[in-house]
Amino acid sequence: MTDTKVHNPQAKYRKDYQAPHYLITQTNLNIDLYDHQTVVTAELHIHKSHEHDLPLILDSEVEKVLSLSVNGETLQTADYEQSTGSLIIKSLPDTFILITTSVVDPANNSALEGLYKSEGVFCTQCEAEGFRKITPYLDRPDILSVFTVEVCADQSYQHILANGNLIAKSLDNKTGRVTATWHDPFPKPSYLFALVAGSFDLLEDKFVTRSGKEIALELYVDKGNLHLAHHAMASLIKSMEWDEKVYDLEYDLDTYMIVAVDFFNMGAMENKGLNIFNSKYVLADESTATDADYHGIESVIAHEYFHNWTGNRITCRDWFQLSLKEGLTVFRDQQFSADMGSEVIERISHANIMRTMQFAEDAGPMSHPIRPDKVIEMNNFYTVTVYDKGAEVIRMLHTLLSASGFKKGMDLYFKRYDGQAVTCDDFVNAMADANDADLSQFQNWYSQSGTPLVSVKETKHDNSLTLELSQTVFGRESSFKPFVIPIKFEILSAQTGQSLKRGQFILDELRQTFSFDITEEVDIVLFENFSAPVKVNRDVPLNQMVRIINNASDGFCRWDMLQSLWQKAAVSDDNSGVRERLIEVISDIIDDTKLDAAVKAEMIKIPSFESLAEGFDVIAVDNILNLRTEIAKQLAASKFEVLASEIDKLGVIANGYEKEVVANRSYKSALLKLAAYANTKDMLAIIRNQFKAANNMTEKMACLIAASIADTDLCKEITEHLYQQFTGQVLVFDKLSQIVATTENDAVYQAMSDWSTKAEFNRANPNRIRSLYGSFVMRNPAMFHSLDGKGYAFLKDLLIEIDSSNSQLAARLVDPLLAYKRYDTKRASLMKQCLVDLSKIKLSNDLYEKVNSALG
Repeated sequence: MTDTKVHNPQAKYRKDYQAPHYLITQTNLNIDLYDHQTVVTAELHIHKSHEHDLPLILDSEVEKVLSLSVNGETLQTADYEQSTGSLIIKSLPDTFILITTSVVDPANNSALEGLYKSEGVFCTQCEAEGFRKITPYLDRPDILSVFTVEVCADQSYQHILANGNLIAKSLDNKTGRVTATWHDPFPKPSYLFALVAGSFDLLEDKFVTRSGKEIALELYVDKGNLHLAHHAMASLIKSMEWDEKVYDLEYDLDTYMIVAVDFFNMGAMENKGLNIFNSKYVLADESTATDADYHGIESVIAHEYFHNWTGNRITCRDWFQLSLKEGLTVFRDQQFSADMGSEVIERISHANIMRTMQFAEDAGPMSHPIRPDKVIEMNNFYTVTVYDKGAEVIRMLHTLLSASGFKKGMDLYFKRYDGQAVTCDDFVNAMADANDADLSQFQNWYSQSGTPLVSVKETKHDNSLTLELSQTVFGRESSFKPFVIPIKFEILSAQTGQSLKRGQFILDELRQTFSFDITEEVDIVLFENFSAPVKVNRDVPLNQMVRIINNASDGFCRWDMLQSLWQKAAVSDDNSGVRERLIEVISDIIDDTKLDAAVKAEMIKIPSFESLAEGFDVIAVDNILNLRTEIAKQLAASKFEVLASEIDKLGVIANGYEKEVVANRSYKSALLKLAAYANTKDMLAIIRNQFKAANNMTEKMACLIAASIADTDLCKEITEHLYQQFTGQVLVFDKLSQIVATTENDAVYQAMSDWSTKAEFNRANPNRIRSLYGSFVMRNPAMFHSLDGKGYAFLKDLLIEIDSSNSQLAARLVDPLLAYKRYDTKRASLMKQCLVDLSKIKLSNDLYEKVNSALG
């Protein structure tokens, strides 16, 4: 820690956006691939967007610029200027052809941005600002250009791919090098450029659009992994069918390609016609992948495919508008997943993401609106706020306008803006114009950060129920402008539990009153289906909570009220009776034979540390950890025979990814995990027997997780068994890494150290780092938040190690330290000191922005 910080990166502001002074209509690339000396020649057809004498300032972070020419005349060094990140050329005609020749070093590109090489494969990642690492360019999303790309590589590279359609391929017998020429007829920004060169196994299929066009589908995976690609291909075909059915959107190129690579910072990238995927979201079969993996693959495949229209055909004007494509496309993939499976389970899943991750981000130093106003490093705004809160904002538009009104808005959006780079305002305006609606106040969701707190006061009279509601955002009361908040509700009979009325009302003022005529004692259920991403301050009596848990029509709301009961137990003392009632309620759910298996599984799960932490102003680490363990142990002890019987009745569940068998496996996994807290010889025998009988990875991992709770030795035994069975298979290795990292005692440090010496572990691979060390940081609160501070120091040292090689990864791992102000004095002091230590050394822009924002 002797290096000193030598830079002070400057922020960019949305308000400072200026339209480009130059436009690039045509981009012709010649890329001659070599490990360390790849030569990139770019022929750019450029014209001024208006009359001016301003210089052309290209973004440039290449190793070296070899030559420049304008309209065939070579530029001398006096004709241009190179500075950090820029190439500046003065005195240019109105229209010209600029040719640049540059050199890059893919093999030493550990940041995995731009053009890099890993495990024998050349690959690119250009979003958000990686293309400037390949060639000097106007690397901004509002520069749309038609690309033609010649890629030259040694003939040992079996597949040489780029965006669009393959128009030529030739072999030079003298040099043994192959040139493949690709043309993409659709103008695109540089961030959507993609290139892959390697030797793969290829899974092929086809899709015929409803207009009769045949699309070639090509899925490229590492040699020997072809058998793991079929679920991904099936997911792609389902996505294409769904987008035609729901949004009338057909695919537009002749070929759709997906390439799976193991070294990738993101989940996947929607490059036009050539999606590059983290192999985690492509490869799966029942012996190596869990149902969660299958779901993840299906949803991410859909997400990237849906980007073809919401992100590619219509893209962002500037990166502050990122939620234009990401929030909208996340909403679309959520719709798809709900149609493929269970809407209730999808809403539970996404509510959990919002509450455990996004609400925390809103409360932290990196809080920002879904359309940020200020940024130092754009990579830092690929956040749950932009993506997931952005999706919830789109969902509220869908709720307010109805499904048919939303579809009308989407149709107008595509008609107006196809082939353009636009803003979030353009999207909302299309929705408003298509429905003759005033959405000006709704746009507060785009400009204000923070999680709204909706306070509810109920007053009951003889024949009426009155709700007094107010909204605010903590810490922003003076400048706060009210949001438009749709509230779906149900009124239940308190006596019979029957549904008396369901509907929706809109909270769009700071304070509002809503009244309902009633003729009996009732219970009101609010925010059905998680109709708005808000926190709710509402004093619900214990008996009423139980009735809603038992009787609400909406499965999400039954689960949601149970989470509120957990929160009530977390902040109540042991003598309040709340914990006893919680145990009774969960016991009744276990005994309920009519409840859907998938919903039942969610309801008997012990809430995560993070979800319970959201109920505290100052996070009571020890209280939360103790509550989770105590309740689980009491339930396991009192209901052990019932849990064991339920596990036995489910037996060996049939393989397959059908909704019913997935639900049963989910329920069985939840039963095993809960019963494991009994920690008896009988339970250990159940785990052993279930593991022995399991014929898929979902059930094997359920047994391993149960073993990690019940008995350390059994956990080690099963972990070693699976490691030996699947040696060399990194997707299984990553699952086992997560178990190793969540050991809840000091042995976890030695365990992680030992595990990192396995042949499968590669410190340069983000997947390996995330699965082992990321799991410790994010999923092991008992050890990460240990009062000795070892967990915080461990993360600090890890960040120092990886920041210089992969700054994006470091910036994503630092997040738990940023929330130090929410913890008790001792923990806050320890966490803050780690940030102070980091601030004293030279950091990447990615990490610098987060660390210094946290320290103020």
